[in-house]
Amino acid sequence: MSHITVVDVTIKDLESLEQACNKLGLNFQKFKKKFKWYGHKDGDCEHAIGVPDNSMAYEIGVCFQDTEEGTYCFKWDNYRGGMGLQALVGPGCQYLINEYTKEVVRKEVQDMALNDGWMYDEEVNDNTGETTITLRKY
Repeated sequence: MSHITVVDVTIKDLESLEQACNKLGLNFQKFKKKFKWYGHKDGDCEHAIGVPDNSMAYEIGVCFQDTEEGTYCFKWDNYRGGMGLQALVGPGCQYLINEYTKEVVRKEVQDMALNDGWMYDEEVNDNTGETTITLRKY
């Protein structure tokens, strides 16, 4: 049985979300008001995330969580792996959430490095995929 799931995440930075989508091979569709899910193309959203070159794949709706704070959440249908979507975003959108988090941290750290005299270094462990960001005051 198919249904829409709300992912437990708070998105505050759409620019970082779009960068995360690009890194995962996803298409961030700014201002798209409907997202595709099992048998439907009518899930309401503010933006959508899709899989390029896969017309069968479902989409993630990026929906307002709190309009006053300008925060968003994800809504999607993972039935049958979202017809290819889950392979890119991970179970429960975990790959997308992780990449979004890295983009937010990168943005903050790079800003600190430029404005506050910090050196910034990023290293990815080839075995685990874990990212380590190091800051040093100079």
